[in-house]
Amino acid sequence: MKIICIGRNYADHARELGNPVPPEPVVFLKPQSAILSHKHPFYIPEWTQEVHHEVELVVKIDRLGKTISEAHAPRYYSEVSLGLDLTARDVQTRLKAKGHPWERAKAFDGSAVIGQFMALEQLGKDVQDLSFTLTNQGNVLQEGQTKDMLFSVNRLIAEVSKFMTLKVGDLLFTGTPAGVSAVHSGDRLVGSLEGHDLFAVNVK
Repeated sequence: MKIICIGRNYADHARELGNPVPPEPVVFLKPQSAILSHKHPFYIPEWTQEVHHEVELVVKIDRLGKTISEAHAPRYYSEVSLGLDLTARDVQTRLKAKGHPWERAKAFDGSAVIGQFMALEQLGKDVQDLSFTLTNQGNVLQEGQTKDMLFSVNRLIAEVSKFMTLKVGDLLFTGTPAGVSAVHSGDRLVGSLEGHDLFAVNVK
């Protein structure tokens, strides 16, 4: 199982970090070891001073596929969730300045929070018409609407599958909207999709 992540897929998020809006999807990976175990708190690593929350729609791949067309992409998923791409922003900034890869800032243990999955049929909405939020102690930190993605879920699946085979159980993090900021000890981060709370994480 692999975790495929998309960067800068919402224009407002790209702008808030001073990044250009990309002409094609920005793709990176997290290892399976990045998944934060359910009900475990997230401990801020000692080697970073600035971990940011990035809430994202997560799509679970349920069929083996390669070079999938955008028109056929809906056949390859039926469930979605929310996740957190936790990012050591200070480390990422240093790496980007040197032209180095992001893995130290993006792929560390516990950096991928994955919520409970729901069938799109249960939600009763199109994948590009979903609303989601991230709150801390009831205060809204981020709000997103999948219709605002620069690249749709189906386009992402088509693009990624050009370069790597998608396997059953692979997870696609589809990008975060604006509003990212640092997490702090004592935070309780809750991700909600269409009014359903799908994860809750305590920060230590």
